[in-house]
Amino acid sequence: MAICYDKLFHLLIDRHITNAQLIAKAGFSANILTRLKKNEYVSLESIEKICVALKCSADDIMEFQENTNDNG
Repeated sequence: MAICYDKLFHLLIDRHITNAQLIAKAGFSANILTRLKKNEYVSLESIEKICVALKCSADDIMEFQENTNDNG
C-alpha cells in the first residue's frame, strides 16, 4: 500500500489556499510540502498539523492506494 496526497492539493485549490499559506498556517517546513507532492513518507505529527490548520480529517487529505508493482 502507498499513500497519495492528491486529496490535499485538491482541497487547497477548492479553498484557494496557496502552498506558502499552508506552510505558514500549519507550521511545517517546505521540505514537508515537497515530500507530500512526491507522495513520500510524512510523519503523523505533520499530518495532524495540516488537519488542524485546515480543520479537516486525515481522510480529507490522504488516501491509500495499492502498489501496482507489488508481487505480494
